[in-house]
Amino acid sequence: MNATAAVSRPRRGVLKRVFLALLAVVLFAGFCSLGVWQVQRRAWKLDLIAKVEQRVHLPATAAPGADRWDSMNTANDEYRHVVATGEYRYDRQTLVQATTDYGSGYWVMTPLQLRQGGTVLVNRGFVLPAWRKQQDQGGPAGLVEVAGLLRMSEPDFPILRTNDPAKDVWYSRDTRAIGVARGLDQVAPYFIDAEKTAGPAPDPAVAPVRGLTVLEFRNSHLVYAITWFAMAAMVIVGAVIVVRTGRRRER
Repeated sequence: MNATAAVSRPRRGVLKRVFLALLAVVLFAGFCSLGVWQVQRRAWKLDLIAKVEQRVHLPATAAPGADRWDSMNTANDEYRHVVATGEYRYDRQTLVQATTDYGSGYWVMTPLQLRQGGTVLVNRGFVLPAWRKQQDQGGPAGLVEVAGLLRMSEPDFPILRTNDPAKDVWYSRDTRAIGVARGLDQVAPYFIDAEKTAGPAPDPAVAPVRGLTVLEFRNSHLVYAITWFAMAAMVIVGAVIVVRTGRRRER
């Protein structure tokens, strides 16, 4: 009985070390992969920032028409200065929850029926909840020209807060979902952040405040990469400590 137990203990020790070695290899490879991924993400983010910095200083161009919508993407089109001409559909505008320096309120997303066909949503600015009590929530009538920054549609984020079209509760500026909810035809995959007008900003409880687009990109990928690589190194250090401790116990 004692002999059998004495033989099984070394075997269990070997199996334990093999298991820990495999676990260390898996963790090391996983942490290194995450570190490399963050390095790649950092390179992508720096390239995006450089492109955006270049675009925001270019003169305004005509907003992309329906013939270009399928080929548009964030990397090549977002944050361009554009101009669109059409008629506002105030009866089908949507309020998207937002927080700015003015406090918690809404972005006023109003459909603009383009002169050449199709519809693009225009962010007419930020308003406080008190604005919803205004009887007149519209703006200029007839054919208008809108200038601003092109922004690609914002996807819904189920992990955070999900849009609820049935209850008319919106957290992201998802142009497709808003278009479906408002019965709009041929909606652009982007919206326009209307640029700030001359003069002092209006009271957001009375009228939308325009030009609040924040051109800042969070770039913490280097910190994340260092963290993942540090954890990979810790796995190696931990494995060495475990092996040495095991050998000492065996001795």
